[in-house]
Parts: sequence; structure tokens; C-alpha cells
Amino acid sequence: ARAEDITPFEVISLMFDGALERVEQAKLSLDKGDENEAGILLGKIVGIINGLRESLDLEKGGDIAVNLMELYDYMIARLSEAEVDTGQDILEETGGLLADLKESWAGVGEHAA
Repeated sequence: ARAEDITPFEVISLMFDGALERVEQAKLSLDKGDENEAGILLGKIVGIINGLRESLDLEKGGDIAVNLMELYDYMIARLSEAEVDTGQDILEETGGLLADLKESWAGVGEHAA
């Protein structure tokens, strides 16, 4: 029922939440040695980041949108490099970047309100 009332701002917020949740799940999977599950979760994180990337309006967003696109591309490239021995570090880095973006996005919402 709430889906009809959700704003584009809230959709992006939910995408950040989902990506961060998958990052934590993937880290746990790697800790358990479940490479298959970690791989599935990495794919889901990339999918969410691609969704965030596709939501950018480069024409209206200007330099900020271009910089975000480059950051999203960087995160996707890093996640695609993740191996068993490097996965935790890459997930930490990606999670930190996503957390920073989520915090900034929340600040945009507070400013708009």
C-alpha cells in the first residue's frame, strides 16, 4: 500500500539501505567461507549500484551527477575484482563509500524539507 506514496528520494534511500545490507551479508558469507553466497550477494550489490547509477540525470545533475557516475563505476569495478582473499577489504571500502553517500543523501532530504 505504501508503494504508491513513496517518493523518488525515498527510493534512493531504500537502495542505499539495501546495498549496505547486502555488503554486510556478503562479509558474513566470506567469513563463513561461503564463496557461492558471497558471489551472489556481490552481484546484488552491483545491481543496486547500477540502479543508483541509472537514476542519475547527467543533464540536470551537472558535475555532481558525473562525479557520482564515476564513483559508482569505480565501486562496480572494485567489486568485480573481489576474490576470496581481497573480498573483505573491497567490501569494507565499498560499504564505507555507500555509507558516506547515504549520509549525504539524507542531508539533501533534510535540506529539501
